[in-house]
Amino acid sequence: MKNIAVLLAGCGVFDGSEIHEAVLTLLSLAKAGARYQCFAPDIPQLHVVNHLSGEVAQDEHRNVLVEAARIARGDIKATTELNVADFDALIIPGGFGAAKNLCNFALVGADCDVAPEVRDFIAEFALAKKPVGFICIAPVMIPKLYGKGAIGTIGHDKGTSEAFCSMGGDHRDASVHEIVVDEANKIVSTPAYMLAGNIAEAHSGIEKLVNKVLSMA
Repeated sequence: MKNIAVLLAGCGVFDGSEIHEAVLTLLSLAKAGARYQCFAPDIPQLHVVNHLSGEVAQDEHRNVLVEAARIARGDIKATTELNVADFDALIIPGGFGAAKNLCNFALVGADCDVAPEVRDFIAEFALAKKPVGFICIAPVMIPKLYGKGAIGTIGHDKGTSEAFCSMGGDHRDASVHEIVVDEANKIVSTPAYMLAGNIAEAHSGIEKLVNKVLSMA
């Protein structure tokens, strides 16, 4: 049975991990007969967004690991607790938290940096030549992590795909039902809610990504 790490970025589409994407990832892994362990960086969130109003709650402050524990039903570890030898692959759901907490793409675009705790965590999988799946907006980290020529997709949003390429990545347009595979770097990506109009559409690409990551592991 393969054991997969899942990296979360909080809880909630506007300031953390996209909950549907995270749950669909865990469901697809379980249906495929894989084990999983959720991880998150033990760092402050960029900010807290009221998901009813869409406005930033100026006086609220939350922790990425604590919030991500909501999705993981409390079964979660800090990224610093990783022993990469225990895992066969990594999958990273999207949501604005991937672009606000795991990196700062939402703030500065192509000039972004990956949070040190996150860079070190993902680098362990890359250095061990283990596959990594990036969902939704999470693929914007690919060029920063894997370098020039690394292949990925965020769908076909012009501005985001241009930023991906300006960081040195090789962006490939894809539909919500498709995955893009970088065989050399063992990277799989899919647009999910970058394009999905409903949860069924998001599930289509996520399940394909999970199955491909498992087959590469």
